Amino acid sequence: MDYQQAIDKMSPEIYENLKRSLEQGRWPDGRPMTPEPREHALAAVIAWGEIHLPEQERVGFIDRGKKASAFEAKTRETPLTWKDRDDH
Repeated sequence: MDYQQAIDKMSPEIYENLKRSLEQGRWPDGRPMTPEPREHALAAVIAWGEIHLPEQERVGFIDRGKKASAFEAKTRETPLTWKDRDDH
């Protein structure tokens, strides 16, 4: 079985267990996650989420919502200007 097949066959329960282990920094049996398994688990969680979850539920999603739209509109209207420190 290759990596993609493993991700495709991963159950939601395994996904949740991996995600919880990453959040806690340890495996369900209490052993700490070492760097290499942590990297593999994170890659699997991200890959599974890309396939099975809507964007707003994926690991790493940042909801920019209305605030981002308001900020973008404001920055378009107000040009950025530089002032010398001596100018008050």
